[in-house]
Amino acid sequence: MAGGGDSVRAIFFALGANFAIAVAKGVAAYVTGSGAMLAETVHSLADCGNQLLLLLGLRQAKRPESREHPLGHGRAIYFWSFLVAVMLFSVGGMFSVYEGVHKLMHPEPLQQWWWAVGVLVFAIVAESVSMRACLQEVDKARGDRSLWEWFRESRQAELVVIFGEDLAALLGLLFALGAVLLTVLTGNPVFDAIGTIAIGVLLIVIAVLVAIEVKAMLIGQSVDPLLQAQIEGFLKGRAEIAQLLRLITLQQGNEVLVSIHARMHQSQDGRRMLREIDQVEVALKAQFPVVRWCFFEPEGEDVAG
Repeated sequence: MAGGGDSVRAIFFALGANFAIAVAKGVAAYVTGSGAMLAETVHSLADCGNQLLLLLGLRQAKRPESREHPLGHGRAIYFWSFLVAVMLFSVGGMFSVYEGVHKLMHPEPLQQWWWAVGVLVFAIVAESVSMRACLQEVDKARGDRSLWEWFRESRQAELVVIFGEDLAALLGLLFALGAVLLTVLTGNPVFDAIGTIAIGVLLIVIAVLVAIEVKAMLIGQSVDPLLQAQIEGFLKGRAEIAQLLRLITLQQGNEVLVSIHARMHQSQDGRRMLREIDQVEVALKAQFPVVRWCFFEPEGEDVAG
């Protein structure tokens, strides 16, 4: 059965790593005057804020259903995930591009560059630990699919965001290290400015990709195709069902709504057919605990579709 990764664990790993990295980067940016380092500091601080927003979203998503929200608040996490993608684009990406252009027009030599190199190496190690924890949770959900296929098909918005943030952070750190080393080796501060712009462009691209995926969930999307196929196979294998006519699923945060239109073998005895429908629903929820709501529209076997 398709599973889901532990998003909370991945978020806390990322939050701890980003806070430590942000402090170290901030000190190095102040000492060295590196634009790439300053851009990375802002990026890490923005990531810390983003992860707090995701935790807030997960908390709100657990609120029970009400008269105004009969299906609960599970989709609240999609709003906060989309907001995080926007913040990654604006605060992280746009600031980095602005800072890079400023440094390109007004280049300044690096001061005590070894600070920057030391902090970046530390940050790469810390971010690699966070990325490893995130990938462990992703692997629980993606099965045999590639990372790209999982990214496009996943319905765990918060895990998609954390994966995008960790990937952007790790690649950004490598860009920053390359920019600092090239500046030191050549004595030309233009490389620092180019590295800063490259970090900004990277953040913008990843933010846009994440926003596109989360937007689909925000509008309303079926479950992960792997889970959809498993539910369909389960229903087709039930003895009570003669033919599965239509299956509709809707992802509601970490819970799922299922609507089933099926032709039943038992059509003459109405009470027996209702009992069999109840049996199918109970078995479905037992097999797939993420299924919270199940709506069943039956047809008798002797009735034409």
